[in-house]
Amino acid sequence: MTPIVFLPGMMCDARLFAPQIAALSGRHPVTTMPLGNAASMGQLARGILAVAPPRFALAGLSMGGILAMEILRQAPDRVARLALLDTNPRAELDAVKARRAPQIEAVRAGRLQEVMAEAMIPNYCTDSPRRPQIEALCMAMAMDLGPQVFINQSIALRDRPDQQETLRAFDGPALVLCGRQDRLCPVERHELMHGLLKNSRLEIIETAGHLPTLDHPERTTAALTRWLED
Repeated sequence: MTPIVFLPGMMCDARLFAPQIAALSGRHPVTTMPLGNAASMGQLARGILAVAPPRFALAGLSMGGILAMEILRQAPDRVARLALLDTNPRAELDAVKARRAPQIEAVRAGRLQEVMAEAMIPNYCTDSPRRPQIEALCMAMAMDLGPQVFINQSIALRDRPDQQETLRAFDGPALVLCGRQDRLCPVERHELMHGLLKNSRLEIIETAGHLPTLDHPERTTAALTRWLED
């Protein structure tokens, strides 16, 4: 079976995909990769390609999706299938870039927990019974990863290139998935990616926010299973 490489979002780790790993690992070799050891998408992609299987299915959520597009740009022949979840193919907007510097300075000053609690995590979830549990997990992942990972990832996101032409060139099986209520990466960006990818399926998870892998794990796993096995 095709190996799967999962790429988590900003300040997340393999726990972001825990339900999917549990469901899929009996049928597919599954790997997750850390995203914090460099401050550029290009360097992060090269590091992952150095240790990834020769050919693999690639799934990324949020920052992980942005990095997946850079991996695809660098090594299109190695990506058998592509899944982009709650992400964005465009370069960062100036208004978003302007918020990065104060956040980085606050984290350098020892206020990572405050930045996560006030500026980041409130954007992740919808109001649902799972929300407190998901938010606590997001904070735990962030604090385990630590301030330098936040800084590296912020710079990599700020300086990322536009990847629309990268997607236009890919003709393998692709899944574009998002939560209907994602405030960070809205549905229209996923409709854009779906239009760029020649062989893609668009799946919108109703009542989910930015983290459908945790918010609606069964529906997300079902969509990923169809992408892998159809």
